[in-house]
Amino acid sequence: MMNRRHFLATTLAAAAAAPLATAQDSPVRKKILLRSSWASVNIGDIAHTPGMLRLIETHLPDCEVTLWPSNVDNGVAELLKKRFPKLNIMGKSPEEKEQVFATHDFLLHGSGPNLGGAGAIAEWSKKTGKPYGIAGITFFRAKEDGRELISGAKFAFFRDSISLQTARDVKITCPIMEFGPDATFACDLTNEEAASAWLKEVGLEDGKFMCCIPRLRISPYWEIKPGVPFREAAHARNEEMKEHDNGPLREAVIALVRETDLKVLLCPEDASQMKVNKEMIYDKLPEDVKKRVVWRQDYWLTDFATSVYKRSAGLFGNEQHSPILCVANGIPAVVCRFKEQSSKGFMWKDMGLGDWLLNHDLDEPAQRLTPTVLAIAKNQEDARARTLKAKAFMDDRMVHMMETLKRALIA
Repeated sequence: MMNRRHFLATTLAAAAAAPLATAQDSPVRKKILLRSSWASVNIGDIAHTPGMLRLIETHLPDCEVTLWPSNVDNGVAELLKKRFPKLNIMGKSPEEKEQVFATHDFLLHGSGPNLGGAGAIAEWSKKTGKPYGIAGITFFRAKEDGRELISGAKFAFFRDSISLQTARDVKITCPIMEFGPDATFACDLTNEEAASAWLKEVGLEDGKFMCCIPRLRISPYWEIKPGVPFREAAHARNEEMKEHDNGPLREAVIALVRETDLKVLLCPEDASQMKVNKEMIYDKLPEDVKKRVVWRQDYWLTDFATSVYKRSAGLFGNEQHSPILCVANGIPAVVCRFKEQSSKGFMWKDMGLGDWLLNHDLDEPAQRLTPTVLAIAKNQEDARARTLKAKAFMDDRMVHMMETLKRALIA
C-alpha cells in the first residue's frame, strides 16, 4: 500500500507539473454526457450529481450538460432543475439515447462506488467511439472488463489513495490516473429557509448542536426501495453488528450532553436510518440525556440536510457523504468506517484528517470516538481551522480535475 506522505507528495508534484489552462483560453463549447445520479434514497448518492454539475458550471461554463441518471425520483429531478435550470436529463427511450449519443462529444462518469456506470461506458464507447473520462470513484473490484474500461479512459480520478493504488496494482494503463475528490465536496444545494424553520421548531440553535448519523453494515434497501428482495444473510450481518457499530455513537451522544452545553441531532443519510437512530440510540438514552437530543423522524433531501449541517458545531457517525457535505462548508466531521463500505473513508487520511477517521473493524470508535468528539466540541475554533485546511486541499484537487477534463475536451 502506498505510503500516505509519499502519495500526497507525488499527487501535488503531478498537479504542479501539469500545464493548466488559463482564463485567457478560448471558451470550450462541447456537449458533455454526465453518467451519475445512482440513487435517490441516500443524500450522498444525490449529492454527487449537483457537485459535478457545479464544477462544470464553474470551470466549463460554455459546455452543455445532459445527465444520464439511474434514478432521479423522490423529488431529485426537481431539485437538480431548480439549481441548474439549463440541465438536460436524458429519458429512457432508445430514440432519445440515440440522439444524445449522436450529438454529445464526451461522456463523464461521475463520482460513486466503483465503476457503477461500466455498462454505460461500454455502450458509449462501442456505439460512438468518442472519448470518456472518470472522476472521483472508489475502485475495489478488479474485474477484467472494468480494468479495460478504465484503461480506455482519457483520465481516471480516484477518491481515495487505496483505490488509486489498487488501480495501479492491477496494471490499469489509463494515461492519467490521480487522486480526485468525490464531487460531493462541490455540492452547494441548500434550503436555508426550511432548515431555519425546522431547527426553530425542534429547539436547536445555530452552533449549539452536533449531528449524529448511524448506519448498519449493509444498507437494507429491501426496506426503502420498491422491488428489492430481502437479503437474509445481509440482515443477519446487520443484526450481528448493529450494537457494536452504533453503541459507540450512543456513548458519544451521552458524553456530549453531560459534559458540554451542546444538544445532539440524530439524523439520517439514507431513508433507513431514522429507524436505526431510534432503536439503537434515542430509545436507549438515559432520560436526563434524552431531553437534549432531537430525533429526526423523516428522511430529507440533500439541500435541507446541508443547510442544517451548516448550522451545527460538527458531525460524527458511520456515514461518508454527510461528513463530506460538512467539510465542504467548513464544519468538522468524524467518520467511522467498516470494511463493507469499501475504502472510500480513507479520503479522510488523504486530506489530513486521519485522526477523525475511526475504524469499527479495529474497535477504534469504542476507544476513541467520545474523546475525539468532545475535543471538537470543546475546541471548535481549532477544529474549524483544521477543517478549512482540508477543504482547501480538496478544492485544489477539484480544480485540477476540471482542468484535466478541459484539456480532454479540446484535444
